[in-house]
Amino acid sequence: MHYPTDINLLFDAIRKVITLIARLSEEYGLFGWRQYVYNIKTIKSIFWHTQKLKRSTSKNPQKKEKRNKIIAQAHQFYIDTVSAFLQKVDGTLESLRKHGVNKSELADTESFIAHAKRQINQIKRRVIEGETIPHGEKVFSVFEKHTEWICKGKAGVPVELGVKVCVVEDSYGFILHHKVMQNETDEKVAVSIVKETQERFPEFKTCSFDKGFYSSSNKEELAKLLDLSVLPKKGRLSEKDKEIEHSEEFIKARRKHATVESGINALEVHGLDRCPDHGIHGFKKYVALAVVARNIQKLGSLIQKKQSKSHVLQEIRKKTA
Repeated sequence: MHYPTDINLLFDAIRKVITLIARLSEEYGLFGWRQYVYNIKTIKSIFWHTQKLKRSTSKNPQKKEKRNKIIAQAHQFYIDTVSAFLQKVDGTLESLRKHGVNKSELADTESFIAHAKRQINQIKRRVIEGETIPHGEKVFSVFEKHTEWICKGKAGVPVELGVKVCVVEDSYGFILHHKVMQNETDEKVAVSIVKETQERFPEFKTCSFDKGFYSSSNKEELAKLLDLSVLPKKGRLSEKDKEIEHSEEFIKARRKHATVESGINALEVHGLDRCPDHGIHGFKKYVALAVVARNIQKLGSLIQKKQSKSHVLQEIRKKTA
């Protein structure tokens, strides 16, 4: 994953389109894409030039306008160049269809063409027409389509790219259950993850959550499922809420919540901060394996501590004997 911008996503898409169409052309004996590597380099140089252009910080409106015009012209030249190659690709696709190439062989190429056309449209709207692109229309990777823009609101980490994962950890540090939250927010999974955990571990009756999981409906549902639901409320607290959250039982359970942060950090440190597998299926598989590995690591750590303690006791007995 790289930081997504309209122009670098467009370059990713057109690079794949040209590479795939060149391979198909060679396979079926079509001409026109012998210099495809040079074509990609040509587009890349235009992309680099466009990427380096920065907005003017001058207070002079004329200088700002002049700079904005230069930027708009560079973006227009970039999308015009890509559009010309897409037209050439359309012609080659038509020839390939006449040669009897089936749809499955062309599926990847057509998918990247759709990505390229979407990015051209968004660049035109944003840079040239001055429109703000709604968040829902944005794509953050042309390769990993499930990638989401995650705003944690934490200092030093304004945003992350990926998919959120929710974990349930017991008091001994073992992960009981996890859930890949594809297009879901914390408050949407609070009840379901508790129910799923209880199916595996019926004795699971107490749980501490972050504030992000809070909603009035979650509070009611979790109260039915759990003996103690530690669900801090967002915003200002009423007198009744203050009484609940300042109770000894609530505070004691809340203090134990910090251990799950240690578990999350351990998952990230041991590889889960970056997923090398492709697709959402590969992502889910990688997360599941990471959870298993973390539990094995935790088990090994406990065994080592037990053996170390046993060894120390033996040494003490020898000295006192």
